[in-house]
Amino acid sequence: MKFFSLSFTTLLFVGITTIVNSQERLVNLKNLSTEFGYEIRYATPNNFIGETLYNCATCLLQPEVAKALLKANQYFCELGYRIKVYDCYRPLDVQKKMWSKVPRPSYVGNPYGKGSIHNKGAAVDITLETLEGCYVEMGSDYDYFGREAHIDNYNFSKEILANRKLLFEGMRKFGFNTIRTEWWHFSFRGSGKFKTLNVPLPCDE
Repeated sequence: MKFFSLSFTTLLFVGITTIVNSQERLVNLKNLSTEFGYEIRYATPNNFIGETLYNCATCLLQPEVAKALLKANQYFCELGYRIKVYDCYRPLDVQKKMWSKVPRPSYVGNPYGKGSIHNKGAAVDITLETLEGCYVEMGSDYDYFGREAHIDNYNFSKEILANRKLLFEGMRKFGFNTIRTEWWHFSFRGSGKFKTLNVPLPCDE
């Protein structure tokens, strides 16, 4: 496959937006599939900080992670659902801003410690929606910091518990791990091999 050099940190990979930093490459999910839904909250002020944190709404991931997410989405599509994406790669500078506003390690990764798997391009925040784009109830809003968002909270209706089970089990089939406090967060297994990145989102492309 052919690469074209644009700069030391940015390459164009056969039509797929790719960022390179310390030999890490991120691909743009929209260039791989049109079958996802999107609501990139941090590109809007509709988030837990109330400020726009991204200059554009885009989902960048490690190629291995993107491939697994494509397989997961195909699985859900066969069941009448699709993945709706809230967040993917997050620059470390954005993580620092989040931490300065909400220094709560149960919900926000400490950028001065291990940071967030999002900073590696190896985690996604997602939910499910129907193939027609209709809402699927999961028991709380995205980025809700409270007991209702915890995956070990079973004080919900059978419908919500079934929706969560579908999401969790489906993602685990394709190599993603859950975390206890956020039903929407999935980290790819073996993500420790990826480096933490602080490359800005490629909003001019």
